[in-house]
Amino acid sequence: MDHRDYFASSLRVLKRYGCIPNEGYNIEIIGDLPLNAGVSSSSALIIAWIQFLLQAFGANQEITKELIARIAYEAEVLEHNEPGGLMDQYSIGLGGVLFIDTNQKMSYERIQNDIEGLILGESGVKKETIGTLGDRKEKALKAIEYVTLKNPNFDIKLALLEEYEKYEKDIPLDSKPYFYAALKNYDITLKAMNEFRKANLDMKYIGDLMNQHHLVLKDILKITVPVIDEMVANALKAGAYGVKIVGSGGGGSIVAIAPKNKEQTVINAIRKGGAKDVYIVKVDPGARVI
Repeated sequence: MDHRDYFASSLRVLKRYGCIPNEGYNIEIIGDLPLNAGVSSSSALIIAWIQFLLQAFGANQEITKELIARIAYEAEVLEHNEPGGLMDQYSIGLGGVLFIDTNQKMSYERIQNDIEGLILGESGVKKETIGTLGDRKEKALKAIEYVTLKNPNFDIKLALLEEYEKYEKDIPLDSKPYFYAALKNYDITLKAMNEFRKANLDMKYIGDLMNQHHLVLKDILKITVPVIDEMVANALKAGAYGVKIVGSGGGGSIVAIAPKNKEQTVINAIRKGGAKDVYIVKVDPGARVI
C-alpha cells in the first residue's frame, strides 16, 4: 500500500465501524477544488468517499455528520501518524462556521452559518503540508514541554497571552517564538469565537484578528512565500478587512474578507499580486448526499 493511500486507510477504519463493502461500483469523481493549494481538497475527497461507502454498505451505528468527520480524521491522520489536526475533516463534514475544541473529549460549537465577502486567492505555489506542519507543531509542543517541566500545572488552554513573560524564562531562546505564537494564536481564536457568537458581526474586527494571525504565521512561524506576501499586501491595500494564508503554508492560498462594494477591487488586486486564480467562496453547509 502507498504510504498515504487515504482510500485504503479509509477502508481499514470503516471496517472497525462495521462498514464492509461486499460488492463493486463504477465510480466517477469530479471536482473543481485546486490541488495542493491549502484548501483541503484531499479531505473533501475522502469525506465524499467515506460518505458514499457508509450510504452503500451501512455501519454498526447511526450514520451522522459527526461520524463521517471522525472516520475521515482517523483515516487521514491517525492511520498514517501524520501531524495534522481534525479541523479540515470536521469543517467539511459538518459545515458552517465552527469553533472546534481539540481536547481529549473533542467537541465543537456552530457559531455562524455564513460569512459575507469571502475571497480565496490561489498562489500556484504548492504548499508543503507534512514537512512544514510537522516541524512547526513539533517546535510548539517542545516549547510547551519546557514550560510544563517547570510548571507542572500549566495548561496551554488556560494560559493568557499576558502571562508570556511569566513563563519565557523557562524556555530556551530558540523555542520562545513558538511558545509566544501558541499563546497568541489561541488568544486570537477566543476573541474571534466571542465575536462570531454575536448576532451582528463586526467584520472589521474579524478582519483585524485575521491580520494579526497572518503576522504570526508570517513573521514568527515563517510559513509564507513571497507571492503570498504580495497577494496579502495587495488585498489589504485594496480595502480588504482582513487577509491570511490558509493551509499548512510554504505556498498554497490566502483567504480575504472584503466589504461588499470592494469585492471585485480586492479580487483584481490579488490577481495583480501574482495569484494563479481568485474565487468568491461561500461557507458550505457540509457534506451531504444530493
